[in-house]
Amino acid sequence: MEKKNIIIEYQDQQLKAVILTQETERKRIAQDLHDDISSKLNVVKLNCHLLSTPNLSPAEQKEITSIIIDLTNKALDSSRKIAHNLLPPVLEKFGLDAGIKELCLEFESSRSVKIEYNNVVDFDFKNLHNDLHVFRILQELLNNSVRHGQATFISITLRENDNFYSCIYTDNGIGFDTNLSSNQKGLGTKNIESRVRFLNGTLEIKSARGEGTRVNFTF
Repeated sequence: MEKKNIIIEYQDQQLKAVILTQETERKRIAQDLHDDISSKLNVVKLNCHLLSTPNLSPAEQKEITSIIIDLTNKALDSSRKIAHNLLPPVLEKFGLDAGIKELCLEFESSRSVKIEYNNVVDFDFKNLHNDLHVFRILQELLNNSVRHGQATFISITLRENDNFYSCIYTDNGIGFDTNLSSNQKGLGTKNIESRVRFLNGTLEIKSARGEGTRVNFTF
């Protein structure tokens, strides 16, 4: 009975983590839509009304039109960024390997971290749903390493075993105490656990203060 209760509690925590992750993502998207797109479109609307103002000089018409075009382009760029965050185009067009390479380049562009990525897996292009989960797991790990772990070097290795794939992820960051419940129940950790579970995989996280972090997961 105790074992069953532990399993039920764990499943409940996993479900809550999924819901919290979804709500956080919805809030982020709503904020992006409001700040980056709605505000620009409102200004576009105002400038469109200005074009109907009587007796506008050609110079004024040209200036207003230029503002409308500029804001429209910026709104389009913002919408592309939101769409990219929801489903990276490179992941859909070229597969997981290309998606991870682009992700590594994005983090390396800050010049604060060096990432070594090794892959010997030939991924199936048809399994986009699973690929997206793996991509999000690595995205979460990279965010944690750079923002919280202050890592300057990260290694990602993907291997193929008999019936599953495995990922070995390490960083040289400040590490954390895995025994603390606050670290075990953090939203980022629960998000990773939930995605690994959806992939029917296993997850092992090893870390200690001053010793970096090592994560192994299968999928």
